[in-house]
Amino acid sequence: MLVIAHLSDTHLDSHPRSAERTARVMDYLHGLPRQVDAILITGDIADHGEVAEYELAAKLFESPLPVLVCPGNHDVRDAYRKGLLGDASGGTGPINARHDVGGAVFLLADSSVPGEDDGHLDDETMRWLADELGSVPAETPTFIAFHHPPVVLHHPVIDPMRLLPTDALAELVAAHPQVVAVLTGHFHTAAASTFAGRPLRIAPGVVSTLRMPWEGDGPLTTQTQPPGVAFHVYDDTGLLTTHYRAVV
Repeated sequence: MLVIAHLSDTHLDSHPRSAERTARVMDYLHGLPRQVDAILITGDIADHGEVAEYELAAKLFESPLPVLVCPGNHDVRDAYRKGLLGDASGGTGPINARHDVGGAVFLLADSSVPGEDDGHLDDETMRWLADELGSVPAETPTFIAFHHPPVVLHHPVIDPMRLLPTDALAELVAAHPQVVAVLTGHFHTAAASTFAGRPLRIAPGVVSTLRMPWEGDGPLTTQTQPPGVAFHVYDDTGLLTTHYRAVV
C-alpha cells in the first residue's frame, strides 16, 4: 500500500502566517504514527517568486520523507531553481522532474506560464511526459502531477485559469494504462473529478480556502478555514482512495 500526502498553494511570503500554516501541516505529517511514503506539493510555493521565499520553503520542506515539488503560476522558475533546488545557475526553462518512490513513478510537470496565471504544458514538457511514460513498464503505477487542474471545476474566476489546451494530454494519459491518477493544486479547495478516464484529485489550499459561488458573496478566498491535506492511498488491488483532512 502506498500513501501519498498531497498539499498545495503554500504562497510563502514575508508574513509569518503562511510559514506557520505550512509548518503546521509538515509537523502534522511528521507526527503521524504511520509515516506516509511521500509528500507531494503541487505549486504556488512562493507568493511573489522571490529567492528568499524559496529559501524559506526549503527549510520548511525539510523532511526525512521524500518531498516532491512542482511550480505553479505564482512561482518564478529562476528564483525557484536558486532558492528551492539549490541551483545557483538558475534558468527559465520548464521544471519537470521524475521521482521513483515506493515502487511507483511520479512525473511532476511544469504547467506554469511565465508572467501569466493560466496553465499550459508546452511542447518541451509534453515531449518529456511522453518519453517518461514510454519508459515506464505497464505494471508500474504512475502519477502525473502539476499545478493547474485540467477540467472545469465550476468557479467563474478560477476556471478560466485552468490548464488549456488538454486534448494532447488526455490522449497521452489514455494511451498509458499505468497512469493511476492526475494530481493538481491551484484551486485552494479539496476537489475530485476525472480526466481522460482517470481520477483527478485536487489538493486543498494551505494558505487559504476558495469560496465557491454557492457559498455566498465575499472575498475570493477565506482565511478562516484551517490548512488542509489530501491522503491518496493506492492499494495492492489497484484501487485509489483519497481522504481529506483539515490540520487545526
